[in-house]
Amino acid sequence: MQPTIFLLASVLKPLDDTRMYGKFGRTLAGRPGEAHAVHIAGRWSATPADTPPGLHFHPLLRGSRLSWQRLGAQWRYWQLLRRVQPDVVVVHAPELLPLTLLWKQLGRSRQFLYDVRENYALNIRTQRVYPAWLRGLLARLVRGLEARAARQAAGIVLAERSYAEELPFALPARTVVLENKFQPGPGPAGPGRARTLPASDEPLNLLYSGTLSELNGVFEALEFTRRLRQVWPLAHLTLIGFCQRPEQLVRLRAALAAAPGSATLIGGDTLVPHARIVAEIERSHLGLLPYFPHESTWRCVPTKLFEYLANQLPVLIPDNPYWTPIVARHQAGLVVRFDKTFEPRELVEQLRANRFYPAGVPQEAFWQSEAAKLWNLLDTIR
Repeated sequence: MQPTIFLLASVLKPLDDTRMYGKFGRTLAGRPGEAHAVHIAGRWSATPADTPPGLHFHPLLRGSRLSWQRLGAQWRYWQLLRRVQPDVVVVHAPELLPLTLLWKQLGRSRQFLYDVRENYALNIRTQRVYPAWLRGLLARLVRGLEARAARQAAGIVLAERSYAEELPFALPARTVVLENKFQPGPGPAGPGRARTLPASDEPLNLLYSGTLSELNGVFEALEFTRRLRQVWPLAHLTLIGFCQRPEQLVRLRAALAAAPGSATLIGGDTLVPHARIVAEIERSHLGLLPYFPHESTWRCVPTKLFEYLANQLPVLIPDNPYWTPIVARHQAGLVVRFDKTFEPRELVEQLRANRFYPAGVPQEAFWQSEAAKLWNLLDTIR
């Protein structure tokens, strides 16, 4: 089989994005016995030092998500399509679909996959990022664009199982679910280790990683830590990730300043390399997922849950019907309330009474199974 030229593209996702680069890019560049050229286009970030051979980076955006440079990203993407001449494009952002459709129509044997990372239309309607008068119009435009692209795409990739039911354009015959499971870094993986809680007079490291947002419960994590410190004075929360909304970041920093010593912020207004997040997972004692029910997120399995499971980090989760069976299957954590009704002393007793991950590392948390499905899909279209 001839080597294939792949182009993986987004606008806002960084070049070292965990899904576009860490999972798709490294999977495509690293198939044994085959040498493919893999080009990754996205928001500028430092090039990973451990990039495999045959993988190339192209920044489309260097400014913020609200800068005028975002319009220029479209032109740079079009120029990249013409220069690289890919055989297969994997589109990781709906705003790149119009030019991708034009590119496909102007040439023969051109193929593309659409990677649906979010239910974008639902997010627009429910997350209150845009003015109320604009939400319905934008949601209809995005859904119409996705439906048109789905009819011409060689395949549709879904990041969540629930999207297969939510998205009418995700026809089963041409759709594959590739969940955001954990992809270890290059090199031999270290042995998994069980976590033990320190004594109550020693530091307890709590972790909230990923997108820092009100919707994902970042302020609930702070309140949870404040209440837990009533019985565990050295409990400390690390918040690590990027906050997309400036007004929420201002509020978050004010909350941190009001509770000195209880929490540390890493990132905030800057992107954080995934290796740095994994390092925090490895040094933590408990991972927090303080999400509250919201129709745009409640049916999704957060990437961080797979990351915590793969690294045997005990988790505290709300009673979510999609997450609780996964956590229970591996005795990976506890279901708790992240509001003011939870009893800190009772929680500590529960933590002490449980042995987490008795069967070891959950293999279902790793990307390897999803990588095989990705190649199966690509082998049908190349």
